[in-house]
Amino acid sequence: MSRRNGGGTPQETKHTIAVLVENKFGVLARIASLFSGRGYNIHSLTVGETHDPTVSRMTIVSSGDDKIIEQILKQLARLVEVIKVEDLTQENFVDREMVLVKVNALTEMRAEILRITDIFRGNIVDVSQSTYTIEVTGDAGKVEALISLLRPIGICEIARTGKVAMSRGLHMLQEVDV
Repeated sequence: MSRRNGGGTPQETKHTIAVLVENKFGVLARIASLFSGRGYNIHSLTVGETHDPTVSRMTIVSSGDDKIIEQILKQLARLVEVIKVEDLTQENFVDREMVLVKVNALTEMRAEILRITDIFRGNIVDVSQSTYTIEVTGDAGKVEALISLLRPIGICEIARTGKVAMSRGLHMLQEVDV
């Protein structure tokens, strides 16, 4: 008999995985199908070109026990277009995400919205007669805290980027370690 989180089975945790890939058509689709084909969940995935236009960097947040994460890392590394894979979770790393939140901006709430935006070092990026759109960058905890404070005011729409992350200090994800 196995018990969940009671000591019988390993507990699933979120892992932040950095991946360097060749910047070619279809690479994102192959990586997404690797996850879906094996039943692994992607909590967030961001991708963008690096300083080298032939290379893109992905930050993937997924969850699983140590065995599942090890399988994800091995299967990613086997893909031809993957240059390097690294689980940042075991390292000291910095991560950020950006969120745009459109809120109801009734006259009596505008000062409160501006105060909350200021506390979170955000910016009002769009104003209409009835809404403000707020931009905030930070870790997931900061983004969640902002959303929880704005929810009672009335959130109309949210768009989040997902996490981007990199190791702190001299350690770098690159083709050849320096």
